[in-house]
Amino acid sequence: MSDQTSSRQPVQEEPSLSELLQIRRDKLTALQEQGQDPFVITKFQVTHHSNEIKDRFEEMEGRMVRLAGRLMSKRGMGKAVFSDLQDGAGRIQLYVRIDDVGEEALAAFKKYDIGDIVGVEGEVFRTMRGEISIKAKTITLLSKSLLPLPEKFHGLTDVETRCRQRYVDLIVNPDVKRNFIIRSQFIKHVRDFMDGRGFMEVETPVLNTISGGATARPFITHHNTLDMDMYMRIATELPLKRLIVGGLERVYEIGRIFRNEGMDNRHNPEFTTIELYQAYADFNDMMDLFEDLLSSAAQKILGTYQVEWQGEQIDLTPGWPRLPMHEAVKQYTGLDFMAITSDEEAVTAAKSIGVELPETADKTWGNALYECFDQRVEEKLIQPTFITMHPVDVSPLAKRSPADPRLTERFELFICHSEMGNAFSELNDPIDQRQRFQKQVELRAKGDDEAGMMDEDFLTALEYGMPPTGGLGIGIDRCVMMLTNNDSIREVLLFPTMKPLEN
Repeated sequence: MSDQTSSRQPVQEEPSLSELLQIRRDKLTALQEQGQDPFVITKFQVTHHSNEIKDRFEEMEGRMVRLAGRLMSKRGMGKAVFSDLQDGAGRIQLYVRIDDVGEEALAAFKKYDIGDIVGVEGEVFRTMRGEISIKAKTITLLSKSLLPLPEKFHGLTDVETRCRQRYVDLIVNPDVKRNFIIRSQFIKHVRDFMDGRGFMEVETPVLNTISGGATARPFITHHNTLDMDMYMRIATELPLKRLIVGGLERVYEIGRIFRNEGMDNRHNPEFTTIELYQAYADFNDMMDLFEDLLSSAAQKILGTYQVEWQGEQIDLTPGWPRLPMHEAVKQYTGLDFMAITSDEEAVTAAKSIGVELPETADKTWGNALYECFDQRVEEKLIQPTFITMHPVDVSPLAKRSPADPRLTERFELFICHSEMGNAFSELNDPIDQRQRFQKQVELRAKGDDEAGMMDEDFLTALEYGMPPTGGLGIGIDRCVMMLTNNDSIREVLLFPTMKPLEN
């Protein structure tokens, strides 16, 4: 045997995951047998958080504080141990020394695992290296982490796993928490903005006997007591407009919407919208309101009108273009639908640029115009742009344009080829509304399961009289995607819809 061979040291294998799990459980068992079960502790009095201590260090230096959080690292195993504590506000270093806590407490602390939740009482100070820290006097184990956190360098990176285990994602990926802080700030801004304009927040039913207010496929559930199927709402529009009839002149609702449709980076089966309605206003007023709301949100939350989203630099400075749909189609495809007078000619023109109408759609001028926009223009809209004057064929709840009855006073806002909101001068003519509902019923009979239903009660409400009204629906999730520069809706939903894993 050579000297080289004889000098080799045996390789120490890392414990397997199952061994690590068993070690943690054994530690818990030992604590419980010693009468130190962390799970019997019901409360720890917290006086400060990490960010407060760091931001106010000159004032806080030398003071005793109590804070609690999760151990994220441990360094040094002699008479002193450094550790990082993560609480709801950030991280701060702990300095645990035998002279301060005692031999027994230091020995116990050395056995704590990364991920354990502790309560600390100690003195605020700055280390020789200049790091603001807590010199621990007492440490209390408040909860035992029985599963190890993802390892330091690779972390939790798989998107599927991150969405399924958002609780771990929030622990180990600090940027994720920022997304949801901004989401909360945006929703608060929306409420403050609406309340400041004299709107009243209301709540409307999630379960309905009729699916209406949008063209979308609903979720169906069964009410056992009434022994009837019910629909989870696809929009809050029709109940809110009933309130306008009732004399509540400015109303809004921030609520969950449910649509039994496809899933992709911009769509989740349940999502959040704000819908608002203002009596004696029209779609131009809604454009003004939307522009003011979204631009002011960016300025307040981010401190700028300039945001980056999907690799594009977006300018939210007020003064966004307002472009009729037929003008947008003409600008980007060369087709002038205002020079086309017949349905047949319109469908042929659409085919000339490779646009086919859906099988369930009537072969009309309006549907041809809309499909040309949807298939050839929408993807080209990067900067904030209001697309106005949608065809009546795709706008069953919008008021017709007095200048051209084929069009409606409707708009959608597009940013980075994403629809951010939808609004119109609301249709308040019950006779016209009945005819449009009937058209939706016919489409539904042809197999279009996204088409609307006849809502006799809503027609009755309109017959009592609804004032001229402007209405607006905004996708909260997409606005947050833009403000946080996220390409996927799953990154701004704490718990996106996921298919269960097979056991």
